[in-house]
Amino acid sequence: MTTATSTAVEPADRLRQVAVTVAEVFCVVGTLVGVGVIGTRVAESSGGALAADATLIAPAVPAFSIWTPIYLGLAGFTIYQWLPTQSAEPRHRAIGWLAAGSMVLNAAWLLVTQQGWIWVSVLVMAALVATLGLLVRRLEEHPSYGHGETALVDGTFGLYLGWVAVAACANVTAALVASGVDPGGLVAELAAVVVLAVAAGVGVLLARRLGGRWAVAGAMAWGLLWIAWGRLVTEPKSVIVALAAVVAAVVVLVAAARMHSADRSAVRS
Repeated sequence: MTTATSTAVEPADRLRQVAVTVAEVFCVVGTLVGVGVIGTRVAESSGGALAADATLIAPAVPAFSIWTPIYLGLAGFTIYQWLPTQSAEPRHRAIGWLAAGSMVLNAAWLLVTQQGWIWVSVLVMAALVATLGLLVRRLEEHPSYGHGETALVDGTFGLYLGWVAVAACANVTAALVASGVDPGGLVAELAAVVVLAVAAGVGVLLARRLGGRWAVAGAMAWGLLWIAWGRLVTEPKSVIVALAAVVAAVVVLVAAARMHSADRSAVRS
C-alpha cells in the first residue's frame, strides 16, 4: 500500500489548512441557515422558487439527503488535511484552496437565496460548479494513494460536483420561472426536456474530462432520477419530463461506464 509523500511543511501549508477550516465553519453556519435552524429553509426562500414542486426540473425532497454524505465528507476532509502526514501532501496543495472556495460558495448560495436574489444565486452556483470541476480535475492529475483517501477525498468532491451540476440546471430553471418565463403546458415540458438534455451533455463531458468518475456520475444520476420521481408523484406532474430525466440519468451512467471500459482497454494494450 502506498502512502502520502513526506514533504516539509511550509507556512503556506498552514495558511491553507486554516483557510479550509474557516471555510468549513462558514459552510456549517450557512447550512444551519439553509435548513431553517437560524434562517428560512431553502424551499421557503426566494418566494418558494426553489421548492420541490416549483418547477418541472425540481428534484423531489428525498434527493437532498445526498447533502448528508457530502457535508460529512467535507468535515472529514477538513480534519484529515490537518494530519501530520497530510499537511504538505501535494494533493492537498493542489486542491486545498479550491475546497475552501467551494465551501464558501456553498454557504454564499444559501445566504443569497435567503435574500431572494435568485439570479445572483445562479451566478454563485455557476462559480461553485466551475470550482468543483477544477478541483476534481486536479484530483485526476494527482492520483489517490489509497482506498481511504479515495473514499474520503475523491468520493466527497465527486458527489459534490455531480449533485451541484444537476442543481445548477434546477437553479437556472427556477430563476426563469420566478422571472415570469413559464410558457406552461407542452411548451414548458419540452423546454424541461431540453434542460435535461443539457444536463446529460454535462454528465458526458464530465465523464470524458474526469475519467468517468463514479461518484460524479452517481450523484448526477441520483438527482436526475429524483427529478423523474417528482414529476410522477408530485406537482407539477409530467410523464414526458420524467422519462427524459430517466434517459438523462442512463446517459450519464453509460458515459462513465464507457470511460472505465476504455481505460481498462488502454491498460491491457
